Amino acid sequence: MENPYKPQPFVTISTPEWAKEAAIYQINTRQFTPEGTFQAAEKHLPRLKELGVDILWLMPVHEIGVQNRKGSLGSPYSVRDYYSVNPEFGTKDDLKHFISRAQASGFRVILDWVPNHTAWDNPLVQEHPEWYARDWKGDFRPTPWWDWDDIIELDYSHTGLREYMAEAMTYWIREVGFDGFRMDVAGFVPNDFWARVRKELDEIKPVFMLAEWDARDLHAKAFDMTYAWSWWDAVKAVSTGGGSLQQLFMYYSWNERAYPDEAIRMTFVTNHDKNAWEGTMFENFGHALEAAIALSVVGEGMPLIYNGQEAGNDRALAFFEKDPIEWKDHPIGTLYRKMIRLMKENQALWHGRWGGRMIRVPNSSEEKVISFVRMKNGNKVFAVINFSEKEKEIQFSGDLFPGSYLDTEAGNKLTLKKDSTLKVQPGGFRIFTARPGS
Repeated sequence: MENPYKPQPFVTISTPEWAKEAAIYQINTRQFTPEGTFQAAEKHLPRLKELGVDILWLMPVHEIGVQNRKGSLGSPYSVRDYYSVNPEFGTKDDLKHFISRAQASGFRVILDWVPNHTAWDNPLVQEHPEWYARDWKGDFRPTPWWDWDDIIELDYSHTGLREYMAEAMTYWIREVGFDGFRMDVAGFVPNDFWARVRKELDEIKPVFMLAEWDARDLHAKAFDMTYAWSWWDAVKAVSTGGGSLQQLFMYYSWNERAYPDEAIRMTFVTNHDKNAWEGTMFENFGHALEAAIALSVVGEGMPLIYNGQEAGNDRALAFFEKDPIEWKDHPIGTLYRKMIRLMKENQALWHGRWGGRMIRVPNSSEEKVISFVRMKNGNKVFAVINFSEKEKEIQFSGDLFPGSYLDTEAGNKLTLKKDSTLKVQPGGFRIFTARPGS
């Protein structure tokens, strides 16, 4: 008889190998181009390829509810029909063409799915009113506590709802061609539903699943990647909020010990929620923005770029109205291209089981400077990131960091010894790489 205490694998899904060194890019179709269409978005594919991103995440593409709509155009997260395409963006054939062109260029495309709630005028309200959650009076209810009054919540205690939602999701993989999903408020939907759906989707083709949630258990049977919400909070605090690195150390400690090795966390300095409601990337990270971007790429986690970051977008994009991004060359775009290329060239910086864990290197300025090593298959990366507003001359301790490296910024080789010191500019970083035989 097998010992019941024998360790069992926690993660039972297999993340597609094409995600191992990927960067993800979020497209807000409405604001992505002046036209706000899939056809217009296609013209950006060569530019996105040059940027270095691999996974394109399309915000919801469905028709938007009219009843209780916010603004003149409404929220993409108020879904009127799960099988429809918003005519604002084009036709279903236009969408298929965009996906086909993107995949032919080497991208994978995932769809933002809204499983927790629908628009008030979704046909399901009339066809299956029993599938909806109710408030204490017995009325349809928006999500409690927030101002989401343009939607009403679903109730996953109903088998019929689960079957309907699973069939709709498989349709967009099988018939339209998506490679996976980003799941809105994934934690509001039961885990057993996600586990069942993941099996059905993988039977069509290996999919990639991103959960808008910050929870370990979602990785076990359903999701390849979860949001690193608490990472964002910690980096903002050390950047502009007067915080220390202890909050960030706590995040990495929990990420290493509580999450499985296979788990990928999505690290970001902004996304559609942060940009619309909590400030621009410049407002949230100030002088340390480039340091935060660097850590989002070379630290553990898959980096996200929200459309417009690479153009230095410095305003909150309107969420319920048309508000096109102003495209231009900007140093932030140059930084992302450089950092993503660095990530791809160094296996130590890859994701999940393919990459190396971060190992802390203590330093003399640790209240605001994080230093760490990542290693995998003979590849070693030593990173030093300064979140302070002052230049720092830093000493390090321990036996892990000394060695011969390539300085990725200066392009020269150097040897770091136990007594070596490094100067790092305010809000700056230095990254060193080593490979066998180099």
